[in-house]
Amino acid sequence: KYSNKGDIILDPFCGSGTTNVEALLNYRHSVGIDVDPFSRYLSKVKTTPLDKYNLELSRDKLLQEVLAFRPSFVNERDVPKFPYRDRWFHREIILELAYIRKVIEKLDADNDIKDFFKICFSSIIRSVSNADDNCTRTVIRRKLNKKISPSDALTKFAETILINVPKMIEFSQKCPTDIVVEFPDNQDARSINYPDNYFDLAVTSPPYANAVDYPRTHQLEIYWLGFETGSLTPLKKKHIGTESVSAKEYHKLHKIGIGEIDKVITKIYQKDPRRAYIAYKYLYDMRKNLREVYRVLKRDKYYIVVVGNNRIRNVLFKNWNYIKLMAIEIGFRVENYFASEIIKHFIKVPREERINTDWILVFKKR
Repeated sequence: KYSNKGDIILDPFCGSGTTNVEALLNYRHSVGIDVDPFSRYLSKVKTTPLDKYNLELSRDKLLQEVLAFRPSFVNERDVPKFPYRDRWFHREIILELAYIRKVIEKLDADNDIKDFFKICFSSIIRSVSNADDNCTRTVIRRKLNKKISPSDALTKFAETILINVPKMIEFSQKCPTDIVVEFPDNQDARSINYPDNYFDLAVTSPPYANAVDYPRTHQLEIYWLGFETGSLTPLKKKHIGTESVSAKEYHKLHKIGIGEIDKVITKIYQKDPRRAYIAYKYLYDMRKNLREVYRVLKRDKYYIVVVGNNRIRNVLFKNWNYIKLMAIEIGFRVENYFASEIIKHFIKVPREERINTDWILVFKKR
């Protein structure tokens, strides 16, 4: 309805690359933008078809190495250093993870195949850590009854590649060969480095204000894949909706300049100036994104945004409505908008902060 084969699709908050996967399978070129290096890497792997013969050959070599675990193959240089590493993982698991990572690196295979196995590797990290698997943030709970045994990392990795290799082969066989998918580095939803009137459609699900600390959610994967070695605060500050703000930023009330929005920000400010600034900054950044998408979209083309509401200090924060008001201000026409209930919550969020409804907003560039 909103695009044709051969069109170029943009997702300015590509996350895990779902939009780009669907665009590829439906013969549309696409660009995925995300400030998070892990998200870009995951998305690239998910949209890169692989050769069946070479993938199966590499899998068999990997399985052989993993089943013949040799601790002596790993030395201290192979173990990444990052904050609280020894609290997150048992020593045996650290050695197993370092071993798996080194075996992947030493594989006689091209980088695309190695990257695929690194993502398989990243998918087991949290499950063999001391972190609560059901919490959005990577935390250790005192009462968590999680049993981690020696060889768990090796077993889980072997199981994961046995499951994921056939899936990747099936996906690769469905992929058209002449479709381009890009995940450019050093780009941002607030500053999109593409020409005016370039894209035929934009589709996204942006972050929520004050809802999920994205870098902290997959910090263990970020560290083990080598994207960061120290504090994640600089990466957090780049994210739209970040909670990493300083006192000097929220010592006074900030306003957007749209009455309905400013009324809610003021209400939050009276309860919690810091949360009010986080909400303001989120909308300020989303307005920048709306302007940029308006610029890079072709005329009469659509920007489809999927977003939910949340509560900030028990004040209902209608993300969908505020984004709609800002889109109108920028020049978009609202073609359609409707709500869709979220049936299943995959991650545990406190009930009072839970997002139960997604809103789908359809904006048209005039």
